Amino acid sequence: MNPRYLLLALVLILGIAPLALPPYYVTLLNYIGLYTLVVLGLVLLTGVGGMTSFGQAAFVGLGAYTSAYLTTTEQLPVWLAWAGSSPWLSLLVGVVLTAGVALLLGALTLKLSGHYLPLGTIAWGLSLYYLFGTMESLGGHTGVSGLPSISLFGLQLDKGEKIFYLIWVILLVAIVITQNLLNSREGRAIRALKGGQLMAESMGVNTFRSKMVIFVISAVFAAISGWLYAHTQRFVNPTPFGLNMGIDYLFMALIGGVSSVWGALLGAGILTMLKQWLQDLLPHLLGNTGNYETIVFGVLIVLLMQRAPGGLWPMLVSWLPARLKMRRAAPAVDLNAAALPRRELPAHGQKILEALHVTKRFGGLVANNDMSLAVHSGEILALIGPNGAGKSTLFNQLSGVDTPTSGDVLFMGRKVNGLSSRQVARMGLSRTFQHVKLLPDMSVLENVAIGAHLRGRQGVMAAALHLERREEAELLNEARRQLERVGLGNCLHEPAGSLALGQQRILEIARALCADPCLLLLDEPAAGLRLKEKEALGVLLSRLRSEGMAILLVEHDMDFVMGLVDRVVVMEFGQRIAQGLPEDVQKDPAVLEAYLGGVE
Repeated sequence: MNPRYLLLALVLILGIAPLALPPYYVTLLNYIGLYTLVVLGLVLLTGVGGMTSFGQAAFVGLGAYTSAYLTTTEQLPVWLAWAGSSPWLSLLVGVVLTAGVALLLGALTLKLSGHYLPLGTIAWGLSLYYLFGTMESLGGHTGVSGLPSISLFGLQLDKGEKIFYLIWVILLVAIVITQNLLNSREGRAIRALKGGQLMAESMGVNTFRSKMVIFVISAVFAAISGWLYAHTQRFVNPTPFGLNMGIDYLFMALIGGVSSVWGALLGAGILTMLKQWLQDLLPHLLGNTGNYETIVFGVLIVLLMQRAPGGLWPMLVSWLPARLKMRRAAPAVDLNAAALPRRELPAHGQKILEALHVTKRFGGLVANNDMSLAVHSGEILALIGPNGAGKSTLFNQLSGVDTPTSGDVLFMGRKVNGLSSRQVARMGLSRTFQHVKLLPDMSVLENVAIGAHLRGRQGVMAAALHLERREEAELLNEARRQLERVGLGNCLHEPAGSLALGQQRILEIARALCADPCLLLLDEPAAGLRLKEKEALGVLLSRLRSEGMAILLVEHDMDFVMGLVDRVVVMEFGQRIAQGLPEDVQKDPAVLEAYLGGVE
């Protein structure tokens, strides 16, 4: 089933709902729409970006109270008087204010990790909640009443069945914007957050910016929901904007499927209806003396998390016949899309990368000690050594992940000590990882397209409005070309997690090539490959060398290394113990002793 058909079916159902349902159920649908708008932001923030927030209800309150203050205060400051004349103008102020507050709070909390991030969102969520209840200008705990109804083309939306269409049109627009964003270069950067910050930054993604983007978008969605809520109720008090409601929003996301756009709608609908039914049913069964619905609801949530940890939407989709299953449309590859501009590779033999007396200490442990090496254009240099020799630590310093304690790393003649891996990637260095880092649920094509992130320019707004289609076609076509180059052209639309380990390593090479580098750092690229695959990899690396690319690789397969590379550097205990031509290194007594177990 194409998602567009589901969207069309939803539009048809919503079109007739107010005409066919009693006012009570129309009111419930209004609440479901308002809640879904908030949960949609949590899908971006938690399901896609991997950041848990308990503070979304506070952003709902910020949107609601901004409009309530502007539209009910008789004597507004002169500079704000224009915004009190219409709820639509108050919406504009509310969105701008919420975005500003989200930028400030994001700057304070998004650099936190682990359990500190959700604790941080609880802290500022509670702060905003108490702010709403203590400010006299906002009515304190009594609240603000007498809000005007929203007027649209002269029609007063003063009843539930009248504002119903506005709520759901705004929600459907938000759903389309969210899907557009996720199916774009910016969306891949956001989804790459779950693959680990190290991988994303090494591909040129500004991970903090991507986090901030979805944090602000989720806050704005919540503020718009608050604005609609305020002018639907015509009354605002702090109660709906506290921590309890923030937890409910998270429950809605978990129930429906925290990674699913449509799961947001399902989760909001189920929790809203279930709460209402329990409140109506349980007093008849157990009496009116306790809040039994809260107990029953809690037990049901625990059972659901055990039986369907991914949420109900993915579970329901898995039960459908194959022809009816919801599929996210595979990104179309336009074979006629223009080729991306290519980097001019340095002249053959030019020094590309140089490590000069690099030392790296972790407390009292010296991981690298006075390490020096150089890589030239059109050359494959192998870095070998026993496990624990410090090869990966050196790799991280060369690629900007770590900074040397002493010594220098020069790339294209420029000192890169202290630069981020994202900045080094922009200069033309790309890498793979010892332990494969990819997004298993994303297609092979989309995983590789992450590598081309720095070769695109269109931003969030263009992505949300689907105005970057030409650039997107060019990026996807480049990803296809690199996949065909490495022999994975027949796997474009398969989930990356379904590939064998050896194929995943080849995928990482394609992703690195998609960045159009002049230097490739390959960490054990042949691990897990069969003989024929190793031979094909050797042919590919030889071809890249002949084109003028510089390659530095760490590898344990000596047969593969010695028959391929131009020079070898050998490490032991963080130090260089030998370097030279492969045939000379193989005869070096120090290498035989350290690496091969001793001289016969």
